[in-house]
Formats: sequence, C-alpha cells, structure tokens
Amino acid sequence: MSEGTCGIRAPQVGSAAPAFSGSSVVGTQFADLKFEGGVLSVGGESFKGKWTVLFFYPLDFTFVCPTEIIAFHEHLPSFEKLNTKVVGASIDSQFTHLAWKKTPRKDGGLGEIGFPLLADVTKNASRDYGVLLPGGVAARGVFIIDDKGILQSCTVNNLGVGRNVEEILRTLEGYQFVAKHGEVCPANWKPGAATMKPDPEGSKDYFKTVK
Repeated sequence: MSEGTCGIRAPQVGSAAPAFSGSSVVGTQFADLKFEGGVLSVGGESFKGKWTVLFFYPLDFTFVCPTEIIAFHEHLPSFEKLNTKVVGASIDSQFTHLAWKKTPRKDGGLGEIGFPLLADVTKNASRDYGVLLPGGVAARGVFIIDDKGILQSCTVNNLGVGRNVEEILRTLEGYQFVAKHGEVCPANWKPGAATMKPDPEGSKDYFKTVK
C-alpha cells in the first residue's frame, strides 16, 4: 500500500490487487464472492484467467449511483468481449442491494443488473482499496485488475460526479493491448490507433506519424 494522491492509503499499481470477499447479490440470489490469489469467484464459480473491473460507489438508494451502475450494465457485453468480469461494491448490506434491485428504475431503483453487487458491510474492501472516506462511505473508485491479479489502473472520484464507462473500457483495452503486444499507448489512444515501441529508437516510428 502507498499514500495515494488524495491522501488515502491506496494499493500500488503494478502490484498484486488486494483480496476481498463478502456476500453479494447476483440476480435475485445471494452468493458468496471472493477475490483471492488474483482469481475472482462468485457462488463457487471460478473466473480464473479473466480480468476484473471492481468499482465502488457510495450508497444504495441515492442519485448519481444508479446512473453509473446502469451504465456499467448497459456496457456489459463490451466487458464480456474483453474477457472481463465487473463487480460493483458499496458498504450497504446484501439485503439493501436486493431491495434496490427490486425497485423499478422509474422510482430510482436498479432493476435487473447483470453483474454482482458486493456487500462491503465490514468496509474492509473499501479500506484496502483506499476509497473509504471519513464519512464512512466509499468514494467512486475504479480498479482494473489483469488476468494475473495485478492492479493495472486505479482512479478515484469524489462523490459529486459520475464516471464515464466508455473511458473505463478504453483504458481496459489499452492495458490489454500492452499485455498482448508489448507496445505502449500514447495520449488519447483508442483501439486501432497507432501505438509506440517503449524504447528511444523504436518510439521514433510513432513520432514520425505525429503532425
């Protein structure tokens, strides 16, 4: 763990992602969820070899949070194409998660969500990932963990502004490209755009294309 830029102790990118576990809601059922040794498992089903996107949000039955969770759900096919499992987490109990999912969206609820919602009632996961705020809720943190359990990206927003799921997907695709090809992605990179060889000579091939 290291001091994050926001003064919160945060896990270090490039290191093993912290383990976490607890009860979760999948569909309308409760399921034990565990991330340990770099492997996510839900209800006893292992997702070894997959990437994980773990995102924290402050509280159920609030305002910005459902818009984010629904956005992740709507982009779930894109995450699945990238061999990635999504997990949402807050300090609420699994019972509150379930009640929120059963609340219609027109009334501020979630409706059906195609990924687990972790009940971090102990606040251990929020604390270990450096997003637990003094008020006792989690900031809007997003953590991209690769298929070997290494933390590749972490971003933390304060409570007032929701996240852009398409940017999370872009970042995920970038790290998967680096892992597969060994080249690095310049600023504003998008899938299909030019990348760079990470050495003084090789990088010149990229800079020759920059106008």
